[in-house]
Amino acid sequence: MGNDGGSIPDRRDLVRTKAKAEQADKANQTRARWFFCALSKRPLQDPIVACALGKLYNKDSILEYLLDKSAYGDGERICGHIRSLKDVKTLKLTPNTSLSTTVSSDPTSRSPFVCPLNLKEMNGVQPFVYISTCGCVFSQAGLKTVINASSSPKEKDKDDSAGDEEQELELCPQCATKFSRKTDVLMLNPSVDEEERMRERMELQRLKEPTKKSKKRKNATPADDSEAPPSKKVVPSTNPSISAASRAVVSSLAMEESKRKANMSDAVKSLYGDGKPAKNETFMTRGTFTRYA
Repeated sequence: MGNDGGSIPDRRDLVRTKAKAEQADKANQTRARWFFCALSKRPLQDPIVACALGKLYNKDSILEYLLDKSAYGDGERICGHIRSLKDVKTLKLTPNTSLSTTVSSDPTSRSPFVCPLNLKEMNGVQPFVYISTCGCVFSQAGLKTVINASSSPKEKDKDDSAGDEEQELELCPQCATKFSRKTDVLMLNPSVDEEERMRERMELQRLKEPTKKSKKRKNATPADDSEAPPSKKVVPSTNPSISAASRAVVSSLAMEESKRKANMSDAVKSLYGDGKPAKNETFMTRGTFTRYA
């Protein structure tokens, strides 16, 4: 075949180009973040918790991870920053009542939770936040609208520091718990840049945490410098025959040593020391003990 003039090859037929990299479906990624546990990849079910980075987990999955760090292969990468249950907050979610009247074959087509303020579904289309002090979840737009509407100008005759504290503290529109709009409102499933900022804030807060002190004994008393440390007690031998034999061996060895020293010459005795001050040595006689003989 060929050379018959029936086909004209194109550049794409002659030059092999590099295949384009496959891109993940953003819709599937969004559905996975808002409908499934970030650790176990199972559907989210109450009780649901969130960490300081805004990730959503099933509470039973976090318990399994804390009991056995090897229960999930990528557990350290996903939630290695979670040290205990104190690092997560149980969320107070508002169920979506419209799901009871709607029958759908896909359970992830509609979110089971909504914002209690504007009834927007928590499906990733709109940003959602949670309050770390109480765990209530709202849409970012709904919470911002309620806070701006409820805020009123403070009295000017109050102290500036007190006024700043009152401006920072707000009341949760669902449970009336006080919170700070600057530090207690955390984003759920944030973007990559926002997650990095939340991680830096979390690390700064952990640096400010007081160090744990070791538990002291209740009956511990300060040591007195005048008292000497207790010496080891010598337990006497309970067998009288063994103690008598040891005394006899010691006395016999002492007698033999005294006899051996009595037969020594003065030169040999000087090698062992006779209690007199040592003679001054020079470089000629240092270390040559036989010169004294």
